[in-house]
Amino acid sequence: KLQFFLTSFETKMTTISNIFRRMRLVGTPLGSSPAFRRSKYLSLIRSISSNNNKQSELPDHANVVVVGGGIIGTSVAYHLGKLGVSNVLLLERDQLTSGTTWHAAGLMTTFGSLSSASIDMRLYTKELYSAILPHETGLETGFMDVGFIELACDSDRLHYFRRVAAFNRFLGIDVQEISANDVQEKFPLTTKDDILAGFYVPDDGRVNPTDATMALAKGARQYGVNIMEGQQVVGVTTTKSTETGYPRKVTGVTVKNSANLESSPNEISANVV
Repeated sequence: KLQFFLTSFETKMTTISNIFRRMRLVGTPLGSSPAFRRSKYLSLIRSISSNNNKQSELPDHANVVVVGGGIIGTSVAYHLGKLGVSNVLLLERDQLTSGTTWHAAGLMTTFGSLSSASIDMRLYTKELYSAILPHETGLETGFMDVGFIELACDSDRLHYFRRVAAFNRFLGIDVQEISANDVQEKFPLTTKDDILAGFYVPDDGRVNPTDATMALAKGARQYGVNIMEGQQVVGVTTTKSTETGYPRKVTGVTVKNSANLESSPNEISANVV
Protein backbone atom coordinates (compact mmCIF):
# COMPACT_ATOMS: atom_id res chain seq x y z
CA LYS A 1 0.00 0.00 0.00
CA LEU A 2 2.81 2.39 0.86
CA GLN A 3 4.59 1.76 -2.45
CA PHE A 4 1.35 2.34 -4.36
CA PHE A 5 0.75 5.57 -2.44
CA LEU A 6 4.23 6.88 -3.16
CA THR A 7 4.09 6.01 -6.85
CA SER A 8 0.70 7.65 -7.21
CA PHE A 9 1.93 10.68 -5.26
CA GLU A 10 4.96 11.16 -7.47
CA THR A 11 2.99 11.00 -10.73
CA LYS A 12 0.61 13.69 -9.50
CA MET A 13 3.19 16.15 -8.20
CA THR A 14 2.41 18.74 -10.88
CA THR A 15 -1.23 18.89 -9.77
CA ILE A 16 -0.58 19.07 -6.05
CA SER A 17 2.20 21.64 -6.36
CA ASN A 18 -0.61 24.23 -6.19
CA ILE A 19 -1.48 22.86 -2.76
CA PHE A 20 2.14 23.11 -1.65
CA ARG A 21 2.19 26.78 -2.66
CA ARG A 22 -0.57 27.43 -0.15
CA MET A 23 0.89 25.27 2.55
CA ARG A 24 4.47 24.11 3.04
CA LEU A 25 7.03 23.30 0.39
CA VAL A 26 9.87 20.79 0.66
CA GLY A 27 12.76 20.93 -1.78
CA THR A 28 12.35 17.73 -3.85
CA PRO A 29 9.44 15.47 -4.83
CA LEU A 30 8.58 13.07 -2.02
CA GLY A 31 8.66 9.96 -4.16
CA SER A 32 12.17 10.66 -5.48
CA SER A 33 13.83 9.93 -2.15
CA PRO A 34 15.12 6.40 -1.45
CA ALA A 35 14.26 6.97 2.21
CA PHE A 36 10.59 6.90 1.25
CA ARG A 37 10.83 3.75 -0.91
CA ARG A 38 11.07 1.29 1.95
CA SER A 39 7.73 -0.44 2.09
CA LYS A 40 9.30 -3.87 1.51
CA TYR A 41 11.54 -3.32 4.54
CA LEU A 42 8.84 -2.23 7.02
CA SER A 43 8.26 -5.72 8.41
CA LEU A 44 12.02 -6.13 8.89
CA ILE A 45 12.25 -2.80 10.72
CA ARG A 46 9.31 -3.76 12.93
CA SER A 47 11.03 -7.05 13.71
CA ILE A 48 14.29 -5.35 14.65
CA SER A 49 12.57 -2.85 16.93
CA SER A 50 10.37 -5.50 18.57
CA ASN A 51 13.01 -7.99 19.64
CA ASN A 52 13.36 -6.83 23.22
CA ASN A 53 10.99 -6.68 26.19
CA LYS A 54 8.18 -8.61 24.57
CA GLN A 55 5.46 -9.64 27.00
CA SER A 56 2.76 -12.13 26.08
CA GLU A 57 0.34 -11.39 28.94
CA LEU A 58 -1.21 -8.10 29.86
CA PRO A 59 -0.09 -6.74 33.23
CA ASP A 60 -2.67 -5.92 35.90
CA HIS A 61 -1.16 -2.51 36.64
CA ALA A 62 1.01 0.15 35.06
CA ASN A 63 2.22 3.47 36.34
CA VAL A 64 1.50 5.13 33.00
CA VAL A 65 -0.53 3.76 30.08
CA VAL A 66 0.08 5.30 26.65
CA VAL A 67 -2.69 4.57 24.15
CA GLY A 68 -1.60 4.28 20.52
CA GLY A 69 1.62 3.24 18.83
CA GLY A 70 2.07 5.96 16.25
CA ILE A 71 4.66 8.72 16.16
CA ILE A 72 3.03 10.58 19.07
CA GLY A 73 2.50 7.58 21.33
CA THR A 74 5.99 6.17 20.85
CA SER A 75 7.50 9.64 21.35
CA VAL A 76 5.62 10.07 24.64
CA ALA A 77 6.70 6.60 25.77
CA TYR A 78 10.32 7.18 24.73
CA HIS A 79 10.61 10.47 26.58
CA LEU A 80 8.88 9.15 29.71
CA GLY A 81 11.32 6.25 29.79
CA LYS A 82 14.27 8.53 29.18
CA LEU A 83 13.16 10.76 32.05
CA GLY A 84 13.24 7.76 34.35
CA VAL A 85 9.49 7.15 34.69
CA SER A 86 9.06 3.50 35.61
CA ASN A 87 6.43 0.94 34.58
CA VAL A 88 5.29 2.65 31.38
CA LEU A 89 3.00 0.56 29.15
CA LEU A 90 2.17 1.43 25.53
CA LEU A 91 -0.85 -0.32 24.00
CA GLU A 92 -1.36 -0.46 20.22
CA ARG A 93 -4.54 -1.94 18.73
CA ASP A 94 -2.75 -3.32 15.64
CA GLN A 95 0.91 -2.80 14.72
CA LEU A 96 3.09 0.22 15.36
CA THR A 97 2.51 2.92 12.70
CA SER A 98 -0.59 1.14 11.33
CA GLY A 99 -2.81 4.17 11.95
CA THR A 100 -2.29 7.58 10.36
CA THR A 101 1.48 7.70 10.96
CA TRP A 102 2.57 5.49 8.06
CA HIS A 103 1.18 7.87 5.41
CA ALA A 104 2.12 11.16 7.10
CA ALA A 105 4.16 13.67 5.10
CA GLY A 106 7.04 13.56 7.58
CA LEU A 107 7.98 17.24 7.32
CA MET A 108 10.70 18.26 9.79
CA THR A 109 10.75 22.05 9.83
CA THR A 110 12.00 24.60 12.33
CA PHE A 111 10.65 27.74 10.62
CA GLY A 112 7.22 29.22 11.27
CA SER A 113 6.66 30.03 14.94
CA LEU A 114 6.71 33.19 17.03
CA SER A 115 7.03 31.12 20.22
CA SER A 116 10.51 30.52 21.62
CA ALA A 117 9.27 27.35 23.34
CA SER A 118 7.95 26.01 20.04
CA ILE A 119 11.23 26.85 18.28
CA ASP A 120 13.20 25.05 21.01
CA MET A 121 11.02 21.96 20.56
CA ARG A 122 11.46 22.03 16.79
CA LEU A 123 15.24 22.37 17.05
CA TYR A 124 15.37 19.55 19.60
CA THR A 125 13.17 17.33 17.41
CA LYS A 126 15.44 17.83 14.41
CA GLU A 127 18.45 16.87 16.54
CA LEU A 128 16.51 13.88 17.90
CA TYR A 129 15.76 12.51 14.43
CA SER A 130 19.07 13.38 12.80
CA ALA A 131 21.50 12.41 15.56
CA ILE A 132 20.16 11.26 18.94
CA LEU A 133 17.94 8.34 17.91
CA PRO A 134 20.37 6.90 15.34
CA HIS A 135 23.12 7.04 17.97
CA GLU A 136 21.03 5.49 20.75
CA THR A 137 19.22 2.81 18.75
CA GLY A 138 21.26 2.16 15.62
CA LEU A 139 18.13 2.79 13.53
CA GLU A 140 17.92 5.62 11.01
CA THR A 141 14.83 7.84 10.97
CA GLY A 142 15.09 8.71 7.28
CA PHE A 143 15.97 12.33 8.06
CA MET A 144 17.07 14.25 4.94
CA ASP A 145 17.95 17.94 5.08
CA VAL A 146 16.60 18.68 1.61
CA GLY A 147 15.54 22.22 2.53
CA PHE A 148 12.20 23.87 3.22
CA ILE A 149 10.44 26.86 1.64
CA GLU A 150 7.47 28.76 3.05
CA LEU A 151 5.70 30.81 0.36
CA ALA A 152 4.26 34.30 0.72
CA CYS A 153 1.65 34.89 -1.99
CA ASP A 154 0.08 38.11 -0.71
CA SER A 155 1.31 41.21 1.08
CA ASP A 156 -0.13 40.24 4.49
CA ARG A 157 1.65 36.89 4.45
CA LEU A 158 4.85 38.53 3.30
CA HIS A 159 4.72 40.98 6.19
CA TYR A 160 3.94 38.18 8.67
CA PHE A 161 6.66 35.82 7.44
CA ARG A 162 9.24 38.63 7.61
CA ARG A 163 8.33 39.03 11.28
CA VAL A 164 8.61 35.27 11.81
CA ALA A 165 11.92 35.10 9.93
CA ALA A 166 13.46 37.89 12.02
CA PHE A 167 12.43 36.15 15.25
CA ASN A 168 13.62 32.76 14.00
CA ARG A 169 17.01 34.18 12.99
CA PHE A 170 17.35 35.64 16.48
CA LEU A 171 16.95 32.09 17.84
CA GLY A 172 19.57 30.68 15.48
CA ILE A 173 17.57 29.39 12.51
CA ASP A 174 19.15 30.11 9.13
CA VAL A 175 16.13 31.62 7.32
CA GLN A 176 16.76 33.24 3.95
CA GLU A 177 14.23 35.38 2.08
CA ILE A 178 14.42 34.41 -1.59
CA SER A 179 12.74 35.65 -4.77
CA ALA A 180 10.05 33.91 -6.82
CA ASN A 181 12.71 33.00 -9.40
CA ASP A 182 14.81 31.39 -6.68
CA VAL A 183 11.79 29.41 -5.50
CA GLN A 184 11.19 28.04 -8.99
CA GLU A 185 14.86 27.21 -9.40
CA LYS A 186 14.86 25.18 -6.18
CA PHE A 187 11.48 23.56 -6.86
CA PRO A 188 10.84 23.53 -10.62
CA LEU A 189 7.35 22.05 -10.33
CA THR A 190 5.96 25.21 -8.79
CA THR A 191 4.63 28.24 -10.65
CA LYS A 192 5.81 31.70 -9.64
CA ASP A 193 3.02 33.93 -10.95
CA ASP A 194 1.59 34.87 -7.56
CA ILE A 195 4.69 34.33 -5.37
CA LEU A 196 6.01 37.49 -3.73
CA ALA A 197 8.83 35.76 -1.82
CA GLY A 198 9.91 32.51 -0.29
CA PHE A 199 11.48 31.87 3.11
CA TYR A 200 14.08 29.17 2.75
CA VAL A 201 15.74 27.07 5.46
CA PRO A 202 18.52 24.99 3.82
CA ASP A 203 18.85 22.32 6.52
CA ASP A 204 15.19 21.66 7.28
CA GLY A 205 13.68 18.64 5.55
CA ARG A 206 11.76 15.48 6.26
CA VAL A 207 11.88 12.12 7.98
CA ASN A 208 10.36 8.75 7.14
CA PRO A 209 7.45 8.53 9.63
CA THR A 210 7.63 4.75 9.94
CA ASP A 211 11.40 4.68 10.47
CA ALA A 212 11.17 7.47 13.04
CA THR A 213 8.42 5.64 14.94
CA MET A 214 10.39 2.39 14.99
CA ALA A 215 13.46 4.19 16.28
CA LEU A 216 11.41 5.82 19.03
CA ALA A 217 9.88 2.45 19.93
CA LYS A 218 13.28 0.78 20.15
CA GLY A 219 14.59 3.65 22.25
CA ALA A 220 11.56 3.40 24.54
CA ARG A 221 12.17 -0.32 25.04
CA GLN A 222 15.80 0.38 25.84
CA TYR A 223 14.58 2.67 28.62
CA GLY A 224 12.30 -0.02 30.04
CA VAL A 225 8.97 0.78 28.37
CA ASN A 226 6.71 -2.21 27.70
CA ILE A 227 5.12 -2.02 24.23
CA MET A 228 2.28 -4.41 23.41
CA GLU A 229 0.71 -4.69 19.96
CA GLY A 230 -2.65 -6.20 19.09
CA GLN A 231 -4.27 -4.78 22.24
CA GLN A 232 -7.20 -2.42 21.73
CA VAL A 233 -8.14 0.02 24.48
CA VAL A 234 -11.94 0.03 24.56
CA GLY A 235 -12.53 2.14 27.65
CA VAL A 236 -11.10 4.27 30.43
CA THR A 237 -12.00 3.50 34.03
CA THR A 238 -12.63 6.30 36.52
CA THR A 239 -13.79 6.90 40.05
CA LYS A 240 -16.83 9.09 40.52
CA SER A 241 -17.38 11.99 42.84
CA THR A 242 -19.69 11.06 45.70
CA GLU A 243 -21.17 14.55 45.52
CA THR A 244 -21.82 15.06 41.79
CA GLY A 245 -21.62 11.55 40.35
CA TYR A 246 -19.34 12.80 37.58
CA PRO A 247 -15.97 11.14 36.83
CA ARG A 248 -13.28 12.54 39.10
CA LYS A 249 -10.11 10.53 38.55
CA VAL A 250 -8.82 8.19 35.84
CA THR A 251 -7.95 4.82 37.34
CA GLY A 252 -7.00 2.71 34.33
CA VAL A 253 -8.11 1.25 31.00
CA THR A 254 -10.08 -1.69 29.70
CA VAL A 255 -8.43 -3.66 26.91
CA LYS A 256 -9.45 -6.34 24.43
CA ASN A 257 -7.22 -8.51 22.30
CA SER A 258 -7.67 -7.23 18.74
CA ALA A 259 -7.75 -10.80 17.42
CA ASN A 260 -10.77 -11.62 19.61
CA LEU A 261 -12.92 -8.55 20.19
CA GLU A 262 -15.83 -10.74 21.32
CA SER A 263 -13.89 -11.74 24.42
CA SER A 264 -14.34 -10.13 27.81
CA PRO A 265 -12.18 -7.04 28.33
CA ASN A 266 -9.22 -7.01 30.66
CA GLU A 267 -8.79 -4.16 33.11
CA ILE A 268 -5.41 -2.53 33.76
CA SER A 269 -5.16 -0.12 36.65
CA ALA A 270 -2.95 2.92 36.09
CA ASN A 271 -1.97 6.13 37.78
CA VAL A 272 -1.89 8.08 34.48
CA VAL A 273 -3.45 7.37 31.07
